[in-house]
This record gives sequence, structure tokens and C-alpha cells, in this order.
Amino acid sequence: MTNQTRPASAEELESIFQRELATDRWAAVETSYALAVRHRDLGDWPASREWVEQCLRLLKGFPSETEEQVAATRTSVGGVPLPTYLHSGVVKGRFGDLT
Repeated sequence: MTNQTRPASAEELESIFQRELATDRWAAVETSYALAVRHRDLGDWPASREWVEQCLRLLKGFPSETEEQVAATRTSVGGVPLPTYLHSGVVKGRFGDLT
């Protein structure tokens, strides 16, 4: 588990993502979004783009007709704030040219 007083590193988030991918795909969506943000903030545009694409691929497996279906289950992941609602429109809006 990461120390709650500091943001998780990209490497820590990637490890969390791999565990979640096997156990909780919605959590993996949230973590892939956090990874896209973390890499963007670090100026690593290619890695950010890869995580945006991963997030969008995972989101395709979930329904998105209601707010309840797209509501984030956490407020942040590894120190990265999550949007209240997480769906492809939000991801594309937040990452613009990276999508």
C-alpha cells in the first residue's frame, strides 16, 4: 500500500493497475485514468497517451447510460483526483489531443 501522505509514483500506480485488472476492472479504469494524469503532469506525453487509450478501451466494457453507471467509486487514486463521473466523454475532454 502506498503512503497516504505522498502521491504514488507512476510505478506504484502501474503495479496497482495490474492487480486491479485481474480483480476489479472498474478500479482499473480509475487507476488508468490516474496514470494518464500522472504521466501528463510529468511531461511524459507518450506514456500519458498510452494510459488514456487504456482507459478508453476499458471503459468500452462498461455501460454508460446512467450517472450511477459512470460514477467514480473513489475520489482519488494515488493522490490523483478523479472526476465525479468517468466515461469516454470526460476522458476525451480532459486529455484533448492525447485521445
